Amino acid sequence: MNLVFRNCFILLIVLLQTTAFAQRKKNPLLTLPQETNPNTTATYQETIDWYQGFSKQYGAITLKEYGLSDVGKPIHLAIVSKDGDTDPASIRAKGKRILLVNNAIHPGEPCGVDATMRLIRDLMIHKELTALLDEVVIIAIPIYNIGGALYRNSHTRANQNGPESYGFRGNIRHLDLNRDFIKCDSRNAFTFTKIFHEWMPDLFIDNHTSNGADYQYTMTMIATQHNKLGGKLGPYLNDQLLPQLYSSMDKAGWEMCPYVYAQKTPDQGIMGFLDSPRYSTGYSGVFNTIGFIPEAHMLKPYKDRVEATYQFMRIVLALLNSEEGKTIQRLTAEQREATKTQAQFDIHWTLDKEKVGETTFKGYEAGYKPSGVSSKDRLYYDHSKPYDKKIPFLNHYKADKTVDKPSFYIIPQAWKEVIERLEANNIQMERLTRDEEVAVDVYYITDEETTKTPYEGHYLHFNVQVDTRQEAIQFYKGDYRIPLNQVGNRYLLEVLEPEGHDSFFAWGFFDSILQQKEHFSSYVFEDRAVELLETDSEIHKKFEAEKLADATFADSAERQLQFIYECSPHYEETHRRYPVYRVR
Repeated sequence: MNLVFRNCFILLIVLLQTTAFAQRKKNPLLTLPQETNPNTTATYQETIDWYQGFSKQYGAITLKEYGLSDVGKPIHLAIVSKDGDTDPASIRAKGKRILLVNNAIHPGEPCGVDATMRLIRDLMIHKELTALLDEVVIIAIPIYNIGGALYRNSHTRANQNGPESYGFRGNIRHLDLNRDFIKCDSRNAFTFTKIFHEWMPDLFIDNHTSNGADYQYTMTMIATQHNKLGGKLGPYLNDQLLPQLYSSMDKAGWEMCPYVYAQKTPDQGIMGFLDSPRYSTGYSGVFNTIGFIPEAHMLKPYKDRVEATYQFMRIVLALLNSEEGKTIQRLTAEQREATKTQAQFDIHWTLDKEKVGETTFKGYEAGYKPSGVSSKDRLYYDHSKPYDKKIPFLNHYKADKTVDKPSFYIIPQAWKEVIERLEANNIQMERLTRDEEVAVDVYYITDEETTKTPYEGHYLHFNVQVDTRQEAIQFYKGDYRIPLNQVGNRYLLEVLEPEGHDSFFAWGFFDSILQQKEHFSSYVFEDRAVELLETDSEIHKKFEAEKLADATFADSAERQLQFIYECSPHYEETHRRYPVYRVR
């Protein structure tokens, strides 16, 4: 860091601290729990009490209840608006940018809880910082996973260096809420979608603490994956915005690197994280909002983790309040508008292993030594051997599945759980006014793999394969027709196309179609099967070809009968027929 800049920065901090100390003597709300004891974090009640008290003293802060969490307590939203305006439409009409900050999605990672209170306080009491609100309104969720925050303990984060006590990763339903944004199993997630779509932020920050390797940085960061974001925003994020963030954090004394997502140890290389929409930044990305997940390092002192989180948010706020913020606002608005008419959408991605870049990394040499438990070799990081070198960085993903946008989707009203989630995400839909038969493209699920154990309450499907057919399907008054001319187009394609990473099919919302409902008794169907082979040349040809191609099939009477049954008119046409229909 430049010596003159560093000295000026230190002088500014000293002045702010001196002013703050004098003010705190007059107002106890200005001293936060984490500042009294640097290795503590505010409890849920202390946090809400602070916001309620502070909002009464400063007209620029409004605290609202937006909806319930699974534990039954309301999720609050703090609105920090310099002129006191709390209406999103009015704020946008003034040309201001909106920054959404989410805290304690994992309450054992509470850096953001304390750092956000401190940032809001400093914005109110320091004129030098208040100017950062000239063009930006902050909306902050003080504690998102309230159930996890109430399960306060000192043991569940076994790998973490402080604070003394903290919350639990899962919520009251034992859900990881950073896997719930698209599937909305929790009331928390439904409340978040309400906040997100009412405000449609220009930038989003979801504060976390990392797990994983040991290295020198206090802060790492996940950004919305730039290839997946696409359009003009993706290249802008990767080529212009991220370099500015890294540079600014370095100048502030908190050098930062990309999130350390490594196969083994960081010195062998790290990868960019593919944030599908189950994750917060992946969810924001499907609505063309850039998202950041600051990941403070678990082994660094808690005070330092809070400070690094504070500085990151301050820097993002400053960028949004500058000319750069106008660029972000303009590109975001343009990309949302372009989504309405975009003809093709990528719905599945894979890491591009041919595009290998480099990043500077400051780590510790990894080694192996005998375990004191098993006597087998165990990994350790040697702090006496720090290094600063270039390592491989794979940060490019390529689409391996692209689909054309239909003019409409049609979903029968029977699938109410899916309809509820579409409505929560502001998807515009029409109801059919009469019973009618419509020519549509129909997917049949021909193959899928399924996790052997539950993942976040679901047996997740992957490697989904489909066969597309054109059919006339009977629909009924009240079924839903969804036009593909809206801001939510990308969301619609990712959740309704069954081959998507986080489609509603992948999460099991349509599992009932995978089970055959009608069956046959072999001793009865034997005679009918012979009749079909004798009278239907197409079935006979397929049957003989299958016997020649598969010796196991040729030796199995059960499989042969099932094959003939599935080729016959007796087999139910709705088995494995995906009940979301495409109208060209």
